[in-house]
Amino acid sequence: MSTAERRGLLIILSSPSGAGKSTLAKRLMAWDETLTFSVSATTRRPRAGETDGKDYFFVTEEAFRKSVADGEMLEHAHVFGNFYGSPKPPVETAINAGRDVLFDIDWQGAQQIRNSALGPYTLSIFILPPSIPELHRRLVSRGQDDAETIAKRMQKSWDEISHWDGYDYVLINDDLDTTEAKLKTIIAAERLKFAQQPRLSDHVRSLQTEFEELP
Repeated sequence: MSTAERRGLLIILSSPSGAGKSTLAKRLMAWDETLTFSVSATTRRPRAGETDGKDYFFVTEEAFRKSVADGEMLEHAHVFGNFYGSPKPPVETAINAGRDVLFDIDWQGAQQIRNSALGPYTLSIFILPPSIPELHRRLVSRGQDDAETIAKRMQKSWDEISHWDGYDYVLINDDLDTTEAKLKTIIAAERLKFAQQPRLSDHVRSLQTEFEELP
């Protein structure tokens, strides 16, 4: 049982590549410094400028498979020839201390977390692009992938979008500032839900006792 004023939330952001979830995740982290970002483990090679333990935990396939077998991954998936997953221990530590954990994962990972023991504390949000041509433009303009990889990401985008209705909230990201403001409103409201405040029951019992003691 958490001893914090409230339980932490598992805040999941999902979208097809290029729809803006990574940028929005960074903005949320800047907005609230108490947010903990769930650093994923992956078997892919680091890209230029990426740091182990900050951007990803870069591990071997053998080590990754062992973590899954030992139940140490909250969710995992195989994407574009590599494994990705969210280590469970740091997430449990954070939410038990009342800190929200932010996930930048796909629909498969979101579904696994929703179906886990931590499902009741999950807030899932799907980000839609304003259009498919705009999605393609964003993928090209960020300059991270070659043409073949971009084509694969575009092919996968419809599969991602088709799972939009499995989320608590769905936002169309046609303007980053507007979408960011909506995300902040959603998170602020979800933090006040009864399920996130373990001490409310004690307070209500105290009020009942005080009421009974009235002359």
